[in-house]
This record gives sequence, structure tokens and C-alpha cells, in this order.
Amino acid sequence: MNCIVVDDEPLAREAIISLIRQMPELELIKEFSSADAAARYLDAEHVDIIFLDIQMPGTDGITFAQNIPQKTMVIFTTAYSQYALESYEIDALDYLIKPVKPERFQRAVAKAMSYKKLLETDTYVVDINDIQENFFFIRADRKVFKVLFNDILFIQGLKDYVVLYTTDQKVITAMNIKTIQAKLPPNIFIRTSKSYIINKHKISSFDNNTVYIDQHEIPIGNTYHAAFFEDFVNKKLFSK
Repeated sequence: MNCIVVDDEPLAREAIISLIRQMPELELIKEFSSADAAARYLDAEHVDIIFLDIQMPGTDGITFAQNIPQKTMVIFTTAYSQYALESYEIDALDYLIKPVKPERFQRAVAKAMSYKKLLETDTYVVDINDIQENFFFIRADRKVFKVLFNDILFIQGLKDYVVLYTTDQKVITAMNIKTIQAKLPPNIFIRTSKSYIINKHKISSFDNNTVYIDQHEIPIGNTYHAAFFEDFVNKKLFSK
């Protein structure tokens, strides 16, 4: 996968570039000190991944990310954790805190590779239809598969696709997250951010900003915070 780095700090750019050079899966094609320069480049060239700082002079990273091509993945790299929720609201693939640790960088790249592979593999492109009482059917690889609601851990929206994470597989469909939410029973599923729907029954734990399902961390966006805590958590919370 080709990639670019956008960061106004030379040392920060070099740190990310050093990590990129350790990953044979990645090809660095350009580096930029501003979002405006990167935007001009994207007008003419295709980029798979942008490693993007947030706080920069001129156009900031959040604003820039809202206007990039649909098929370009964004991985934010920043020293400020407070932007994490906002980044997921614009479909960022991942959010890395500087200084970025190699193992954390590798996980982000693996996520990007998985997403790209899903989009390019025909057997994973499915249609979801015929919602029944406790399951729905999906079409994949010239077959129709039955998926139980109870097997779904969570659903992630990635631009114009949604990825269903189940107990034993991932499937992807060219459907936006709003459409699939309308098909799911609200007594089982709840939206936690612009990009995520979770199975309430699969929650392991949560804090003020994150829901944990097995080893997965699901952000709770500002827009959905009240609904999650007031309409769901508080009704089931035991207290003195």
C-alpha cells in the first residue's frame, strides 16, 4: 500500500517515516508539512493511507480528513488524546498517540491491510436482506448464509461500507451504517458513534468514552453519549 505523511513538525514526520520503512507492506511516496500541500497532491494522485497530524498551521488535520477521497484511509498521528472521539466521527481508520510505539503502529497498518483486502475480495462483498426475528441472511460467494444477531459483536462503518464483526468472521457490504442500523432490532443493538453499532449483550465493560467488547475498544461519540448512558446504562445500573 502506498502512503503519505502529513505533519508540520520535521522530527515527528521523520519518526513516522522511520516506522513506515520498517513495514515492507508500505511504500512511502511523499511527505508534506501542511494539509494544503497534501490536498493539492491528492487532486492528481491516488493514496491508500495518510498518516496525518491534527494540529497544524493553516488547515488542521480534522478539516482536511473530511475532504479526502472516499477510498483513502486516514490514520491520525498526534500528541493530543482529546481528539480521538472526533477522529472516529469522520471515519478515521485509527488514532495513534505520539510518540508512536512500533507495535501500535504495526496494529494500525494490519487494520488498514485487512480493510483494503476486504474491499478487494469479491467473496467478502455481501448483501444483507430478509431480517427475521433473531437472524438475517447474507449473500456471499454465490451462497446465502444465516447470521444470528447473537453472533454479532459490533458493526463498523467505513465510508460507504460496513464491516460486521462476528464471533468467528468479518463480512463487509457496500451499505452505509445508517441503513443497516434501521434493519437491526434496537433491543439488541445500539449506536455508540458515527462509525460504530454494538451488540448490547456483548459488552464486557465501559468507561466514559469507550466500550470494551472482548479485545476491541469501541469509542462513544459525543452525539451518542447521552443515549448510551441515559437510555441504556442508567436503566440497568445497580446502585445503592
